Amino acid sequence: MSTFAVGDEDFLLDGRPVRLLSGALHYFRVHEEQWEHRLGMLRAMGLNCVETYVPWNLYAPEPGRYGDVEALGRFLDAVERAGMRAIVRPGPYICAEWENGGLPHWLTGPLGRRVRTLDPEFLAAVEAWFRRLLPQVVERQVDRGGPVVLVQVENEYGSYGSDRGYLEWVAELLRACGVSVPLFTSDGPEDHMLTGGSVPGVLATANFGSGAREGFATLRRHQPSGPLMCMEFWCGWFDHWGTEHAVRDAADAAAALREILECGASVNVYMAHGGTNFGGWAGANRTGELHDGALRPTVTSYDYDAPVDEAGRPTEKFRRFREVLAEYAEGPLPGLPEPPARLAAPVRGALGGWAPLGEVLEVLGDEERSAPVPPTFEELGVDRGLVRYRVEVPGPRQPYPLGVTGLRDRATVYVDGVLAGVLGTGDTEDPALVEPVAGPAVVDLWVESLGRVNYGPRLAEPKGITGGVRHERQYLHGFRAQGLRLDAFEAAAVAKVPFRPVAGEGAGSGLYRGAVEVAGPGDALLSLPGGTRGFVWVNGFCLGRYWNAGPQESLFVPGPVLREGANEVWVLELEGGTATDVVLHVLDGADDIDGVDGVDGVDGVDGVDGIDAIGVR
Repeated sequence: MSTFAVGDEDFLLDGRPVRLLSGALHYFRVHEEQWEHRLGMLRAMGLNCVETYVPWNLYAPEPGRYGDVEALGRFLDAVERAGMRAIVRPGPYICAEWENGGLPHWLTGPLGRRVRTLDPEFLAAVEAWFRRLLPQVVERQVDRGGPVVLVQVENEYGSYGSDRGYLEWVAELLRACGVSVPLFTSDGPEDHMLTGGSVPGVLATANFGSGAREGFATLRRHQPSGPLMCMEFWCGWFDHWGTEHAVRDAADAAAALREILECGASVNVYMAHGGTNFGGWAGANRTGELHDGALRPTVTSYDYDAPVDEAGRPTEKFRRFREVLAEYAEGPLPGLPEPPARLAAPVRGALGGWAPLGEVLEVLGDEERSAPVPPTFEELGVDRGLVRYRVEVPGPRQPYPLGVTGLRDRATVYVDGVLAGVLGTGDTEDPALVEPVAGPAVVDLWVESLGRVNYGPRLAEPKGITGGVRHERQYLHGFRAQGLRLDAFEAAAVAKVPFRPVAGEGAGSGLYRGAVEVAGPGDALLSLPGGTRGFVWVNGFCLGRYWNAGPQESLFVPGPVLREGANEVWVLELEGGTATDVVLHVLDGADDIDGVDGVDGVDGVDGVDGIDAIGVR
């Protein structure tokens, strides 16, 4: 057993000064069978510590019911086997470009902006969660022979609020639950953020991507003593659907890393390995300097332009970071671990079965609800997925504009069963159909949540139709609403869907089913020629959202998801695409660090465009 403490200038491990060379790796964004490899990659890069968040909503689909919380403990055990230390950031809010910043929808729905404050209802839920989660951390602390050396209080609270009493309450709860290692906070190196996010007696750390000397100088004005640490060194960035792929020059990032270390500080590389937003868990952001503008949903890949890419391979940034970190390591760095198996050859499979969305909803959907105004996703208990809102336009009446007020996020609209348009994800939440609608008519609005906001003042906002549907200036009333949750797509349930053969060029929106034959399973990329927007499952494992808006054009398939022989594929197409084929591409690129220049593209398959390592053109 060891001790870990915060000294006047350094972290102290058993009384000796120690520098934390940490890297962010979110275990929930990596297939469990690949944890060991990814940790080995971080060790080979020169890191001695790993940092992870814990997403509350992943484990709490409804109040009082918890999933596989023990996964955190298994990951921390893997960290210990890898010979590394661990930093745990349990929230309750985590940001992380994750759905709702990790907060459960069933909590933010009724509480709204009362979350992340001293509101009694919020505190009661947090305490119940922490008392269920934290034994996984407490029993693995360094003073009990485990790897955990630091635990965070909340997350970047200074970017959100100023309820210091709430932060102090979280710190006290962590202690009451048995956390004995040092606590810390992390915020941007700006006066108002450090003022709002710091807790007396708790180590403050800073988050930035460059300008270490200036950032630490600001931190020192608020915290004259204690170890300096950049808790999030942003070495890359994430992507939003419909925008350009974010890339940071490797030499520039390595120079910024060196500056941090030259200041005598510890560092946590964010991200060292980003992984993937499997299961539709990607969050969303708001545009604008104050993060209150148009919605921008995050893509499925969380590659982050990190030194270890989404498929676990070293990049040029890895090589340059290793050169810098080797100067600060204790002894020679270990070599690279054996790479995971990869698909040996590209293969194509057919999506031969199809069922329309309405019939899929009948089998897999929640119970239909009636209400005078459209209920939100939160009121319907839908976290990830979509809701069909059905309302009637009375008649007879002449054609008038049909619009939606408070639409979040995207609605595919049918009038009397005929596609009339797609609304949403623009700069307004009050869109209208281009063509007016006459009455009487039956209007179906299939609304998909593209991810709840994970950062800024719009955190905890509801999803779905949050205002109403108007015909001219008149609100329409009398809605029937039915949710189709992603969690409902399980093998036994999908087997009950009445699939029919796909004819010709494809059938449009609905659930497709097919198979792809694999000889020698391994990591691969999946693309859907003809698909527009929706979700993909392979052998029941949800790879996440696809969307031809780009920049991401393929989905990462972890090797453990595939099996020898036939692999079942489901595709939920939501916007009228005609996906008749599924293609598994071979991952290309280097597995060593000598002369790595990044990763190469892979060849097209039967006319399919080339796709690179994270599916970005």
